[in-house]
Amino acid sequence: MIVPDDNLRPARRGALKRAAPTRSRLLLWSAGVLTAAALGWVLWVNEQIQFYSHRDEARPADAIAVFGAAEYDGRPSPVLRARLDHALELYRRGLAPLMITLGGGDAVDQHSEGGVGHDYLLAHGVPEDAIIAETQSDNTEQSAERLAVIARANDLKNIVVVSDGTHLFRIHAICEHDGLAVYTSPRPLGRSIARQQRAHRLMHEIVSYTLWRMHMH
Repeated sequence: MIVPDDNLRPARRGALKRAAPTRSRLLLWSAGVLTAAALGWVLWVNEQIQFYSHRDEARPADAIAVFGAAEYDGRPSPVLRARLDHALELYRRGLAPLMITLGGGDAVDQHSEGGVGHDYLLAHGVPEDAIIAETQSDNTEQSAERLAVIARANDLKNIVVVSDGTHLFRIHAICEHDGLAVYTSPRPLGRSIARQQRAHRLMHEIVSYTLWRMHMH
C-alpha cells in the first residue's frame, strides 16, 4: 500500500500557480508581436502609397490607360473627368498613340465607366481608332487583368497608367503581377480633400492591397 506524501501537494499546487502566469505572459507576448507586425505592415503599405502618390513616371509608351471611376448616367464623375483630362494632357504631349479606358457598369445601367471614358475622349478630339474601351471589369484587379489581355492582343510593351495617386501603388503591384510594364501618373488632386476623406481613402487602399496579397498566397 502506497501512502500519499502530503508534502508533495503544496509543491504541485505551487507549480500550477507558476504555470498559469507563464502562459499569460506568452499570450501577451504573442499578441504584442502580432500587433507590432500588423502595425509595421500598415506603415510600410502606407509609405508605398505615399511614394506612388507623389511620383509621376509619365514617359513615352505604347499606350495610356485610364482606370475607371463613377459615371452618372453617361457623364463622367468629377473624379473620372480629372483622370481623363490628365490622360488627355499626356496624349497631347505625344507620349503614346493609343488610349485605353477601363471599367464596367452596374447590371441595370446602360453605361459603363470605360464606355463613358471612350465617349469623353472622342468628344475631346481623340480619333476613334486611337481609343480602346474595356467595359466589363468590376474592380481594380479585373481592370488590370483585362488591360493585360488588351496589351498582349495589341503587342503593347509598356503603358502609362492614370488614376488617383492613392490608387497607383495597388495598380502598379497588380499590373506587375499580371506581367505588365507600367509607368504610373497620378491625376492632379485639384481642390484639397478633408482629412477624414483622405484617411478613408488610405485605409481603403491598405485593406484592399492587403487582401489582394493574401489572395495571391
